Amino acid sequence: MRKFPLPNRKDRILQKNGESGAFWEDRKDRRHCGIDLYAPEGDPVIVIENGEVTNVGIMTSPEMIPYWNKTYYIIIRNHSGLFYKYGELGFSNVKVGDTVESGQLIGHVGAVLNSKKIDKNAPEYIQKLKDKDSSMLHFELWEETPVAEDNNYLGGGNWFGDKGPRKLLDPTLNTLALLIIN
Repeated sequence: MRKFPLPNRKDRILQKNGESGAFWEDRKDRRHCGIDLYAPEGDPVIVIENGEVTNVGIMTSPEMIPYWNKTYYIIIRNHSGLFYKYGELGFSNVKVGDTVESGQLIGHVGAVLNSKKIDKNAPEYIQKLKDKDSSMLHFELWEETPVAEDNNYLGGGNWFGDKGPRKLLDPTLNTLALLIIN
């Protein structure tokens, strides 16, 4: 059975189109490639459905952008062939090649932003988040292996370019379905 990725979240609110953290949100100079599921830092993140870990890496870090904290991503190919990218995790406890089962703990929610480092040079949407809790699960859905490194893709799930990345899917309906069955 498929599971909602944040088992401790009882409200399970998804952003509406155009809201901060929504799929393909227009951030003026970039677009958002997934959805952000806000949760307290340290909350468990579980696998939605059975699959295999295909990639684990650094999603954000202060070496990339000074106001980012270090967070991680995990890419899992599920048995239906789709790829889920669980991002902005505080840490990961799986490795490439691991087989994972629906409901299995794979990591914990991380805090993406270091509010002390956000200044007037940060993008407007980041400045608006300065005094808010930035802990979340960034979630992407792909038909094929997700983009992890591309000139148009910036860690944190941002896409710079006129056209979106090939095979990126809107995860909103998929995630909404999990809210109904869980």
